Amino acid sequence: MQNKLLKAAYSPEDFRKRGHELIDELANHLEAQMHRHSTPTLDWHIPEDERTFWNNFLENGDESELFAQILKRITAVHNPKCIGHQVTPTAPITALTAMMSGLLNNGMAIYEMGMAPSAMERIVTDLLCKKIGYDDDSRGFLTSGGTLANLTALLSARKAKVKNDIWNEGHKQALGIMVSGEAHYCVDRAAKIMGLGEKGILKIPVTEDYKMNTSLLENEFRNATANGIHIFAIVGSAPSTATGVYDDLERIATFAKKQDIWFHVDGAHGGAAIFSQKYKYTVAGIDQADSVVIDGHKMMMLPTITTALLFKNGNHAHATFNQKADYLLVQSDHEDWYNKAKRTFECTKTMMSLHWYTMLKTYGESIFDAYVTQLYDMGKKFGSLVQQHPNFELAIAPNSNIICFRYVDNNLNLNTLNEINSKIRQQLLEEGEFYIVHTKLKGIHYLRCTVMNPFTTEEHFKILLEKVMEKLEVLLSIKN
Repeated sequence: MQNKLLKAAYSPEDFRKRGHELIDELANHLEAQMHRHSTPTLDWHIPEDERTFWNNFLENGDESELFAQILKRITAVHNPKCIGHQVTPTAPITALTAMMSGLLNNGMAIYEMGMAPSAMERIVTDLLCKKIGYDDDSRGFLTSGGTLANLTALLSARKAKVKNDIWNEGHKQALGIMVSGEAHYCVDRAAKIMGLGEKGILKIPVTEDYKMNTSLLENEFRNATANGIHIFAIVGSAPSTATGVYDDLERIATFAKKQDIWFHVDGAHGGAAIFSQKYKYTVAGIDQADSVVIDGHKMMMLPTITTALLFKNGNHAHATFNQKADYLLVQSDHEDWYNKAKRTFECTKTMMSLHWYTMLKTYGESIFDAYVTQLYDMGKKFGSLVQQHPNFELAIAPNSNIICFRYVDNNLNLNTLNEINSKIRQQLLEEGEFYIVHTKLKGIHYLRCTVMNPFTTEEHFKILLEKVMEKLEVLLSIKN
């Protein structure tokens, strides 16, 4: 090799030096975020200022400071005060598997491009199927995120429950799915990608406690059929992203069986409750689902982005994308589970099975029980603190680690209260010590927290509520 630049880019010694330095920086970051109470969660900048900074750094910044600057300007998900979105603080060992995946770069479309991770994937998905309660006929695979997994599941449902060959011939009739009005927006997106349109997405209203109102299913199904829409699937949320509320999966399963439609469970966030001895009741009925999605990067301590899609009938796991790629994939009479491009939307994907397998080998499946149980316990603890506070109310008592609450005052109208709660959240974001988000339920703005860090304590919740009250006093004094 004569090119000096290429030689430098592939230098083992340079990699060794930079790698050791980065590991030290990341370890220091973990220590600061998880064990120093005064460390902020983020240093807020508006988007244009952030873009300006990185443009300038690209031109004039010190290359040796790159990683340090990134660490200064991110949202620290390992900080116990980071209780916003549903992204796990990764178990540090998975940073090492992510590095292996990035360096080794086995694409996994076919077996010889991913021998070890293909075998690991089969082992991991078999375990997940067993924990769901499926039998030995079940199968699954890993894919790039819940959105893609939900789309794939609905494509499988369409292929299994619609008689004509839509994959090759296109639509010949109006098709539809049934889903909770509080389901994740990716289900809508998947349905529209599939060409179902607005008419093909039957949003079932929720009850007062934000569950799919299963008493409406029969009537909604009859109306859709009368209007010429062939309903082929129903989706249960486990739980809803906005509220953390689990749909009644057992009742949905009974309905799906009666109508001979596909039952899919979007367990991207809370499907991992299958591992919790204390909270697995939340997913009662999940074993009756035709397919289930579980995100590893939400409740299983794994890096983004890695998702399992599991099928009760393993034949559906490889029938969805049945097409020829003769230069890579030979037709075979046996199961051929190890050639992943036959099963997934991706032709190339990362070695995400390394993360799951390493966690299982290092800590055993009990680590997932401990993690889910701790987070759900703390979700209930935070909920009880809110209920005891005279100035706040819950949208609903927490079913999981998601808590929606707001400031209330009977002397203020809804619009004013919505404005105040939104401003509180923005001020907390700009201050940077805590990171929370907000949501809108039935026209009401709520502050929304998701406890993702097992080191978040009751003391953190109390400090957060105190800070919210401080913001309130200032806002109300300005209004008066």
